[in-house]
Amino acid sequence: MLPYRSKKSVLIFLLPPLLFYGLGVLMPVIQSLFLSFFEWDGISDMQFVGLGNYAKMFAGDAVFWQAFGNSMIYMMICLVLQLGGALLVATLLMQLTRGREVIKTLYLLPAVISTVAIGFLFQRIYSMDPVGLLNRLLQVVGLGDLARPWLSDTHTVLAAVSVPEGWRFSGLYMLIIYAAFMSILAEIEEAAKLDGVNEWQLFAKIRFPYIRPVWITTVVMAVTYALRGFDIPYLLSNGRHGQLVTTYMYRTAFTNTNYGYASAMSVFIVVECLVAVGLIFGLMKRKVDE
Repeated sequence: MLPYRSKKSVLIFLLPPLLFYGLGVLMPVIQSLFLSFFEWDGISDMQFVGLGNYAKMFAGDAVFWQAFGNSMIYMMICLVLQLGGALLVATLLMQLTRGREVIKTLYLLPAVISTVAIGFLFQRIYSMDPVGLLNRLLQVVGLGDLARPWLSDTHTVLAAVSVPEGWRFSGLYMLIIYAAFMSILAEIEEAAKLDGVNEWQLFAKIRFPYIRPVWITTVVMAVTYALRGFDIPYLLSNGRHGQLVTTYMYRTAFTNTNYGYASAMSVFIVVECLVAVGLIFGLMKRKVDE
């Protein structure tokens, strides 16, 4: 138990960040919850509609449910690229004796590049006229018939906007997972190798179970970031093709000036993230118990 003076010191240092968190995060959520019960265009008087916005969202808006389905696909692609790529690269780095720092730096680089720069980069890569890098590569390997305007084709736009987001943050998650791997005591791995454990068994039975708490945190970060993903999809497709809940919310608020309905969607996104976090912790706890 901490003495009273120590507890008071900790509380004093915690108050400023908690205050900023409340002002920057909790206040907008509460404001959105309040506005979601009104119909408001930002200028005229607010009209109370109760649960009308939520009823419209769940029962009468086909565009919202299409955007929700797109958001789920977007999230799955991002998770595969981010978590799968991060785990693979972190595992391979453990096998290297030279060049680790260079590879880590190069792999982390996209996470520190400006979002706008990434958007312009992938616009060039996906471009049809002039021919971008992706379509040029397809022509070089004899698959020119597959070339297309990736960002305006409704069949490919969702995957096209998901790839940059997955590439952007995979380095960050790789660094987190790699640091967790490095915290494993070398004696444990050496003892396992002396017992004849191969590389796959070493990963499945020792490394991954050891970093499970870090893995859970990383999954939560990746899932919540993907569900709130907005900037890359909006920059690449202007939110019109392969629309997500976030881009639909933005257009509803700032193009259609329906702030009440947009606030209801923002509340839905918050609840969606909380439910996702609860499911992740529940599934991981069940696996541990088994």
